[in-house]
Amino acid sequence: MEPVKAPERRLAALFLDMVAAERGGAANTLEAYSRDLDDLAGYLATRNRSISSATTVDLRSYLAALADRGFAASSVARRLSAIRQLYRFLLAEGHRPDDPAAIIAGPRRGRPLPKVLSVAEVDRLIATAREAVGAKRATGLARLRALRLLCLLELLYATGLRISELIALPASAARRDEDMLIVRGKGGKERLVPLNGGAKCAMRDYKAALAQWKEERSLPSQSKWLFPSFGEEGHLTRQHAARELKGLAAAAGLRPEQVSPHVLRHAFASHLLHNGADLRIVQTLLGHADISTTQIYAHVPDERLKSLVRDLHPLGEN
Repeated sequence: MEPVKAPERRLAALFLDMVAAERGGAANTLEAYSRDLDDLAGYLATRNRSISSATTVDLRSYLAALADRGFAASSVARRLSAIRQLYRFLLAEGHRPDDPAAIIAGPRRGRPLPKVLSVAEVDRLIATAREAVGAKRATGLARLRALRLLCLLELLYATGLRISELIALPASAARRDEDMLIVRGKGGKERLVPLNGGAKCAMRDYKAALAQWKEERSLPSQSKWLFPSFGEEGHLTRQHAARELKGLAAAAGLRPEQVSPHVLRHAFASHLLHNGADLRIVQTLLGHADISTTQIYAHVPDERLKSLVRDLHPLGEN
């Protein structure tokens, strides 16, 4: 990079002073902006340009050079943010007659794939939850909590419900003769979600234990919610459910940060798609308004791609 001339440093310094004085920029923020703008000025010098004379083409060329240097899209976007703020300031203060960064679009960021548990890992979670229910010391409230966690786990994986939808299920959702749940999702829209045998069994056992626990304590048997709070009125919170799942993950030998209610929703969708489910059906089950949201789950592991070509292509290996 070419050395940065003093006038260019002065413009950058004026901008940094504004960020510090008017926006209360922290020392780390100012240091990051300073590095970014020094790098920009050095690049522009190689093109016989400067901060005060750079054009939109020059700035786009700089962003492309960052990508060529291996910068992630998020890092390029952060540099562009600093550049935009700089040129808005220079225009407003009369140091430039235009804003060459105004029409530059940011880099497209690849949407990250969701974290997904394998079928074996979900099986480990369910097995560990069942062991907790059957533990010798699991009596009274401890057993009820274990049954509730097993029910939550079974339902999350069997239905792909959002945790906010699950904890807000009414008590009537656990009727034995129902093979479907009526779920009220985003925007108040209702959808039907089928239940498997494991989920229905877990709900039945949990409901029976909850009724017995209330009877022993002379508490009202009726509850509005399928997952009422044990301590006060209302239902189980999302945060409490997430903490219990992370505790279960640790007990199952999985990393706690690897497991959350939303990860189980991901597992539900991904495992269905990997086993041949139609994307539109999975969209309906998840309650997605746009199928593009569902498509993120349609990534296929390399080994499955190889087996699909091998087994289904006319010229595949026999």
